[in-house]
Amino acid sequence: MNYFVKGNPDLCIGCRTCMIGCVVAHEGLHIFEIDPDSYTFNPRLKVIKTARITVPVQCKHCENPACMAVCPENCIQLVENAVVINTDKCIGCKTCMMACPYGAIEMQPDSGHRVQTDGSPRMVANKCDLCINSKRGPECVRVCPTEALTLVTEEDLEKENAKKRIAAARALAEVNG
Repeated sequence: MNYFVKGNPDLCIGCRTCMIGCVVAHEGLHIFEIDPDSYTFNPRLKVIKTARITVPVQCKHCENPACMAVCPENCIQLVENAVVINTDKCIGCKTCMMACPYGAIEMQPDSGHRVQTDGSPRMVANKCDLCINSKRGPECVRVCPTEALTLVTEEDLEKENAKKRIAAARALAEVNG
């Protein structure tokens, strides 16, 4: 089973610390030392704010990912309980972006600074990878000041289902009295 990050809109204050943590996890602390006008800020999640709700939206690491099914270059793979994009193979066709039911994939300039034949930046798909290269897990979860983000694992889902079954059995026992 793939893991995913769940956001709690009741706890999210829209501070966007998760977005900064994401960029630092993937780019390093050097982003604080460079000219902000020379850097493109590309977090792998977005905080959505409306009149009624504020919550981060990011990849749900689907069990049968539509993005992976439509990728013509097979650059989207399942790796260590996460759906991950190999940007070296990505051709920037945007097919995965259109297929994602959550709008969790965006295009960004290639971090390898490769360019198109016309000199414009090469664009590649960008989405949450659960900070797969970090021993600490998803940085967005770790840095959230209100603990609005939670990493959901298979164990967590099994525990939640067990609680629901017990509650259903108790409710049924009360009805049958």
